[in-house]
Amino acid sequence: MDRTLYFILLLIALCSISECVQRKYHFINVWKTWTEAQRYCREKYTDMATADNMNDMNELKKSLNDERVWIGLQKTGGNKWQWSSGDPALYLNWATRQPNGKYECAFMRNGEWYDWSCSNSLTFICNSSNMNTGLVFVNQMMNWRDAQSYCRQNHTDLVSVRNQNEKQQVQKFINDSHISNDVWIGLFRDSWQWSDQSHSSFRYWAPGEPDNSRGAENCAGMRQLTKGHWHDYSCDNKYPFVCHEGEQILTKSIQNLQIS
Repeated sequence: MDRTLYFILLLIALCSISECVQRKYHFINVWKTWTEAQRYCREKYTDMATADNMNDMNELKKSLNDERVWIGLQKTGGNKWQWSSGDPALYLNWATRQPNGKYECAFMRNGEWYDWSCSNSLTFICNSSNMNTGLVFVNQMMNWRDAQSYCRQNHTDLVSVRNQNEKQQVQKFINDSHISNDVWIGLFRDSWQWSDQSHSSFRYWAPGEPDNSRGAENCAGMRQLTKGHWHDYSCDNKYPFVCHEGEQILTKSIQNLQIS
């Protein structure tokens, strides 16, 4: 087999796409507005910091040398449904006349989905890698974001229903567990987007955030007081910030190959 092709196949087998992308974060201890920080990061590095998962967040938390730090998340005009796990919502199973456009979180009833206010309380289902079924029913009433935090802290995340097969698995779990009430699932509608146009829907909001408490809080930052969880702030505020530079390790390795 050609040496180049063998090396490519080996790399693909050893790592997923997300694991083959390396980000290096840079804490910039200069106070700038969000837009000024974005311009600086794009000129000096790749862009403002993006987070795809908790591994990224653990690295970002190392930048918390100050009370508040900008990251590259900003509210946009778009508002799309997506999964808490970070997967896009390509499969949709809404009940009749749903969603009605008023609310931003979703629950499941008799195998179908309904949108509802995220501040309401329901029981919920978590994904878990430690159970035979991969699912855990939490018989506690929580709002959607508290349920999300609970699942992430104690299991993996709020349950995703990304296709017909997963819908059947979740419905069977509900039937076998004799769950008669509505349950939160990990589907939510979000108008926040990363500066580098990443499609990551990973979110790490502090409880009750984003709240737009003072109006026009359209940019996101980490806060030391809440252990790195995110808060929404006015983009005109000035804080230190985090940039990232990234490279695709797989692409770079292939380019550096000496073809035999």
